[in-house]
Amino acid sequence: MKQPGSLFALLLLVLPVSEASAQGYTGGRYPGLTGVSAPESMTAPLTFRPAVPGPSASLYQPVSAAACVDSGCVSGCTEDGTCGGQCSECAVSVLDGLKNRPASFSDDVTYSVGGGIRYRFMDERNRLRPGGPASSTYDLWRLTPHVSVTWDNLITGYVEAIDASAFGYDAPLFPLGIDVNRGDLLRYYGEINLGDVAGGSLRYRYGRQFLKYGSQHLLSPLGWSNTFRNFEGHKLIWKSGDWTVDAFSMASVNNAAGGAGYAPSAFDTVDSDRQVHGIYGTWTGSGSDIVDIYWIWSDVAGQAANRQDGSRHTIGMRVDGKWPIRECSRVVGTWAWDVEGAIQFGKDDFTAVAPGGLAQDVLAGFFSGIFSYTYNDRAWTPKLSGIAYWGSGDTNPNDGTINTVYTLYPLGHAWWGLIDNFSGQNLLDFGVSGSVSPHEKLSLSATFHWFGRATESDAVYNIAGAPFSVANRGRHIGNELDLVATWKHSESLSLQFGYFWFWYGQAINAGPAARPDASQLYMMTTFTF
Repeated sequence: MKQPGSLFALLLLVLPVSEASAQGYTGGRYPGLTGVSAPESMTAPLTFRPAVPGPSASLYQPVSAAACVDSGCVSGCTEDGTCGGQCSECAVSVLDGLKNRPASFSDDVTYSVGGGIRYRFMDERNRLRPGGPASSTYDLWRLTPHVSVTWDNLITGYVEAIDASAFGYDAPLFPLGIDVNRGDLLRYYGEINLGDVAGGSLRYRYGRQFLKYGSQHLLSPLGWSNTFRNFEGHKLIWKSGDWTVDAFSMASVNNAAGGAGYAPSAFDTVDSDRQVHGIYGTWTGSGSDIVDIYWIWSDVAGQAANRQDGSRHTIGMRVDGKWPIRECSRVVGTWAWDVEGAIQFGKDDFTAVAPGGLAQDVLAGFFSGIFSYTYNDRAWTPKLSGIAYWGSGDTNPNDGTINTVYTLYPLGHAWWGLIDNFSGQNLLDFGVSGSVSPHEKLSLSATFHWFGRATESDAVYNIAGAPFSVANRGRHIGNELDLVATWKHSESLSLQFGYFWFWYGQAINAGPAARPDASQLYMMTTFTF
């Protein structure tokens, strides 16, 4: 059994090359792309891109739960909760008195206590999922309390528990591994400030933690699922000026991370046969643009014959930027873009008779592009976006080379349709999206997708990466329409409603996976404290 951290010495040697924060980039325009803080984002992505509301401060510098609701507030809430006369109201957590609190025995020791509760009602029909095609309503609950302790900004300890439950399923559907994890530890780690190294600050973290980077096409804590996704191992966080770099060496833990040690009613254990190592960097020196560069090595020893996994290296780059349009000093509109591409190579045993069988070469990749325009000077601040995605598929299953991209541990829900049918493998996705804000607390969005197979000789892969054999039955997989409404009552409480339709195309309906068109409704309440 390999041990997490087998490449850690190598990562130390190449560390100062670029930047990501302790959980990924901690700035930028998109709330879902900010660094994971305590608690990790508790709500689902609201549109086609990762947009999980949540605080962006690092865990060793907790943000006070008190915050002004109005977008025009610049001063923050005062101690008496009046917002300094700048805002109409102030949202205060029920545990605000326990945020960043000095210990009674020493002012150098501070602690924070908090958590989140989420409830989601689901009504789904005919998705591409295990046990389907079928229909069911069911309920998902999640509780995630946490506590952190910091000494003089030098040492931080963090512990977060989880109790995730699911009930009410109608046969043949059943709770999945990403739905249930009763009474477990979601995250626990220690972090040490190592001081100035190579012209920047360096921190080291060890323990159970999340991996959240960039657009979350490849590495995401999967906040939409009921259990999150967690790993255990080492991480270095280096920051200097406009650069940050993370170097990590982790092994999978829970079911969402593919861990074999997942136990729904007992403590999860580390799966040392399923590891991920990498260096992820972000540069913010141009002002409005974010540039990510990364290398990620996914090393799966117990390869599955019907999954794209194996030992794969992914090298990629992402540019996320915006360009405001001004009339004199007034911003009347904003162009924005998020473009990412990567190449993947290595070895895999996909379609082998048994794990450890035929080792095939891998040469694959993906490209994603989103371009949008926001009418800043119009009522309701309307925004229009165009979406394009290509994830490579295998052109010839008998040539000894696998061309199907493996999207590792993504937040597929945010990118390839909110109904959660696809994992980004052998996939074409073209779409348009629009959103408005009729009220400062209300946002509405609608997104339309056209899905096809990148290569007709390859399968359709569902959200879990399982292939559906549809060879030579047409390129068109189907069309999807996603409607979402979100009411953010306060910084602590939000309500969300979504309805999605999926109309299957020839690639599904002309083969053994044929089924009636799919739909899904959900209603969700999220409370953080």
